[in-house]
Amino acid sequence: MGSDDDGPPPPPPPVLQLLLFESVQAKGRVLYRLFSASIFLGICMVWAYRATQMPSYHHHHPPWAWGWAWMALFGAELWFGFYWILSQSLRWNTIYRRTFTDRLSARYGKSLPNVDIFVCTADPVIEPPIMVINTVLSLMAYDYPPEKLSVYLSDDGGSELTFFALLEASRFAKHWLPYCRKNNVEPRCPAAYFSSMPRIVDPTKADPLTSIRKLYEEMDNRIAAVVNLGHVTGDSRQHKGFSQWDSYHSRKDHDAILQILVDGRDPDAKDVEGCQLPTLVYMAREKRPQYSHNFKAGAMNALIRVSSMISNGPIILNVDCDMYSNNSKSVRDALCFFMDEKQSRQIAFVQFPQKYANVTKNDIYATSVNIIYEVEFHGLDGNGGPWYIGSGCFHRRDILCGRRFSEEDSGIYLKRQKEMKAEGSVEELEETAKELASCTYELDSQWGKEVGLKYGIPVEDVITGLTIQCRGWKSVYMNPKRAAFLGVAPTTLAQTLVQQKRWSEGDFQILLTKFSPIWYGYKRISLGLQMGYCYFCLWACNCLATICYCTIPSLCLLKGIPLYPKISSIWFLPFAYIIMTAYGYNLAEHLWTQGTALGWWNAQRMWIYQRTSPYLFAFVETILKMIGVSEMEFIITPKVVDEDVSKRYEKEMMEFGGSTDPMFTILATIALVNLLCLTMTLTGVVIGKVMDEAMALQNLLCGVLVLINWPLYEALFVRKDTGKMPTSVTGKSIVFALFACSCFFIV
Repeated sequence: MGSDDDGPPPPPPPVLQLLLFESVQAKGRVLYRLFSASIFLGICMVWAYRATQMPSYHHHHPPWAWGWAWMALFGAELWFGFYWILSQSLRWNTIYRRTFTDRLSARYGKSLPNVDIFVCTADPVIEPPIMVINTVLSLMAYDYPPEKLSVYLSDDGGSELTFFALLEASRFAKHWLPYCRKNNVEPRCPAAYFSSMPRIVDPTKADPLTSIRKLYEEMDNRIAAVVNLGHVTGDSRQHKGFSQWDSYHSRKDHDAILQILVDGRDPDAKDVEGCQLPTLVYMAREKRPQYSHNFKAGAMNALIRVSSMISNGPIILNVDCDMYSNNSKSVRDALCFFMDEKQSRQIAFVQFPQKYANVTKNDIYATSVNIIYEVEFHGLDGNGGPWYIGSGCFHRRDILCGRRFSEEDSGIYLKRQKEMKAEGSVEELEETAKELASCTYELDSQWGKEVGLKYGIPVEDVITGLTIQCRGWKSVYMNPKRAAFLGVAPTTLAQTLVQQKRWSEGDFQILLTKFSPIWYGYKRISLGLQMGYCYFCLWACNCLATICYCTIPSLCLLKGIPLYPKISSIWFLPFAYIIMTAYGYNLAEHLWTQGTALGWWNAQRMWIYQRTSPYLFAFVETILKMIGVSEMEFIITPKVVDEDVSKRYEKEMMEFGGSTDPMFTILATIALVNLLCLTMTLTGVVIGKVMDEAMALQNLLCGVLVLINWPLYEALFVRKDTGKMPTSVTGKSIVFALFACSCFFIV
């Protein structure tokens, strides 16, 4: 009846039937949930003990004299229990991702999309130009068609030193990129690569490694000479771009500066082997004192507009200037999530973890945050996707610019997007693009509101990702075996605490704005993802409960007031079970994420330090900002440290010197309070005082706090190097600790 053409269409070629990525659920979920339920039962029993077992009297102390201590611990335990429940949302539905980049290459060949890469820097002193260009060079050397790559450097410092360094990098790239391709180099950050390679003893031996190393060191010396001088002079200013600094006033008051150092359209823009070079652009957006520049979010939005005029890649990667590419194939990993015809329709961005190259063996400051990136972000992924954390993230341009998801939308395949070729000369293109980087361009527009990154909160990246997810999109977490990006971790305690304060303060601010995941995310994202956001947004709120637990039980030792059940009591069991299982599991989790036992102990110390000091300041300052007493600020973590500090860091000696920050005073005061309480308790035992078994847990807690603070006591009383605690901090802490103990003893 029908023709020979009737019947179902032929199946697609086998390569098109294969997925570009797969998602695998973690094993042992049922067992973990049973384990979690047992801990929750223990928490409920602790709450029941506090609610029902409060003594009506104690020796010669009436309830009003110590009842507040009982209620304070009850409040702290209620908070810890609630916060633990939030943490379970990050472990109940963990998934892992795996990509198939070989299938991507076979399926798309030369039809891969253009990728625009944004690198942001803000201060040539805190973020040295040589570090910045190492990051840029590592990204230019991606294992990806160079004609499809465009790298943009946003310099909010507006520094000719950074521009000079980038100009030098554009010349060195002509040698570095072919060397990387020919030798399959990893990592492709020159400084990291050369530091991992042995230096040839015979400098006259003309091997490729020696030659490329010599070129890099010559470039490094030229940049160092200019940086030490503080400005660019003589023949070094021959490039036309330096003329734009002739009318420069200050880093906060200057015209837009935009230079296309490598024009990807130019057939002569080739490396020494005749291969095309990636496009390379320098941008310092216009700054005027009377206009708000909106920090990093403003720089990112200016880059989105400028790049749309020059290259307009449908995929955007943004990287912090200290986060170099450690895996040249990570761009292909990301594209597997965007270009799978069956699974990519709803994916808006792909987030890679932030990892660090300079973390010590035992992670003295717990800066690797392995539990977050190896466990908790996989849990977020299972609930709808991770946060956008501001670096190491691949975005679809259209979604970053406000596009909403629709169920009727069949999705767009990046291979079918029409590529736009910029027209006109380089000079014409630069002048046109400058207008997009002016400080008045965004006035009365939707930039920072519905388009681009959001304004108004220091952690603009987090609320940007949240609003994208609330528009119906999903995100994906990719954590490859070889880290995609490596950065520079803080190397002093002061830097670490300031960084933690900035993160916790920004996250807490989100909770108190219209973008709070509690109400903004309601019915827009899953409950599990809402809980995950709240878990991080409530970091700062841990301060009060932690301070209570680190001081009140120890102070009550001075008066012999028991706050926990006797060892012989049935109520002792839930406390013992929670302590053993929660900390045992946390240790196992730490070891599973490639940590060490000593690293876990260091993490417990930093857990206390973060929650009793920077989180407290973040909590208070956020409240002050909400009522208009304080203003928002953005603090950059320094990437340069003294040589002596670096040596102590490598030896894993905690750095307390050079700072009289009040955060140190709080840490030292709490540590000294516990030391005094334990000393007086042990003194009583020595002189024959019988220790009540009801005080066992309090003595244990106080003893652990003293042990965990041992490096701090050394910094206060033993060390003689410049990393010891400043004398002024030591004096104030001793006075405050003695005052606290005296007041409590008198009551």
